[in-house]
Amino acid sequence: MKFEIYKRGQGKYTRLGTSAGLAIIIGLGCLRLYTTLSAASWEVTARTQLWISTMVPAALFVVLAIGIYWLVNKNSIADFMIAGEGEMKKVSWSSRKEIAVSTSVVIIVVVLMAILLGATDVVLRIIFSWLIG
Repeated sequence: MKFEIYKRGQGKYTRLGTSAGLAIIIGLGCLRLYTTLSAASWEVTARTQLWISTMVPAALFVVLAIGIYWLVNKNSIADFMIAGEGEMKKVSWSSRKEIAVSTSVVIIVVVLMAILLGATDVVLRIIFSWLIG
């Protein structure tokens, strides 16, 4: 297992974002492990229990952080991230005005559909209550 940066400078932001996201997930998991281990009651001294409840999650986080570093620099995965970042640069992004207009159209259509479905529900409820009794 080698620990060198594959194609340095390419796919930088994708790799950083992926690493940060995975680190946050792993950090929250290690925090959960810490709270679970510190709440457990073992037949050891309080100092030993403190060492176990802090060092196990810390060691796990370090091992998994090294794994993240290795993973984002693995040839096939790094090439995929580099290609993904390259494709994102080719995307034609909409302007703020186009997004605002599109969003307002979607909101209006959703509200109209909700009103239509609500009215249909009320009419059908009246018809069925009249038919049934």
